[in-house]
Amino acid sequence: MSEALVLCRFLHFIVVLMLFGAWLFRPLLLKGEAPALDRRLAQLSRWLAAIALASGVCWALLITASMAGSAAAAFDPATVELVLGHTFFGQVWRWHLLINALLLALLFTPWRSNRPLRLGLSALLLMTLAPVGHGAMLDGFSGQMLILNQLIHLTCVGAWLGGLLMLVMILRQPDKNIREILRRFSGLGYGLVAGLLITGLINVRVLTGQWWPTPLFSGFALILLIKALLVSGMLALALFNRLRINDCEQRMDTLKRSVMLEWLLGIGAVAAVSVLGTLPPMIAA
Repeated sequence: MSEALVLCRFLHFIVVLMLFGAWLFRPLLLKGEAPALDRRLAQLSRWLAAIALASGVCWALLITASMAGSAAAAFDPATVELVLGHTFFGQVWRWHLLINALLLALLFTPWRSNRPLRLGLSALLLMTLAPVGHGAMLDGFSGQMLILNQLIHLTCVGAWLGGLLMLVMILRQPDKNIREILRRFSGLGYGLVAGLLITGLINVRVLTGQWWPTPLFSGFALILLIKALLVSGMLALALFNRLRINDCEQRMDTLKRSVMLEWLLGIGAVAAVSVLGTLPPMIAA
């Protein structure tokens, strides 16, 4: 059951993050009309929203089974209702699923081209991920600050991953001013990276009582190390592309591969986070 929960968490997190980030970066990277790109993004968005809803329901059922200690409980309406109505996770998750359903419905209506509405719903969907998992460990003001920190962290991660997805799609389009687009992305990326690193360190400090948990090669600390290495790889690729921005048109194939690899490393980092969410933090003695 734990493996299924990790897979479900990963799938849900990645699609919600990319939905938010892609819609956020679309007007920031491309100022004008791009009908072909927008059609592809709209089609992809419907699939991502549908996968998010399906994986969100699956996550709720798996949590129900885990809390009840029985796989059969996931298919017992009374038990599911009890979890959704009388646990902190369930109360957050009811709103999360409702927002997800509204977003999916929106994408099949004439209002789907309304960017503020799409981005607003995707931001609410992202916000309701923050209290889930380790973000709900603490009570009172400390717990609220931890959830706020997690929200900022998720926003930075979603913007970076979704922005990379948008960049991958743009690089497949002909006749785009790639140099200017990369400059816009890099300029915004500095703030995202800073926010991601600061909030990530705060999360580690609060959850473990240390700036880095030990022993280094076991349990929570090992998965955290893998995540840090993947993020470091993303940063190295981003720096490489930033330093070579002036000759980007002459190395388009290398640029496409490096951006794709950076995006895949980001997906790997989210997978590591999905595993972390099922492990108890290593609190310092």
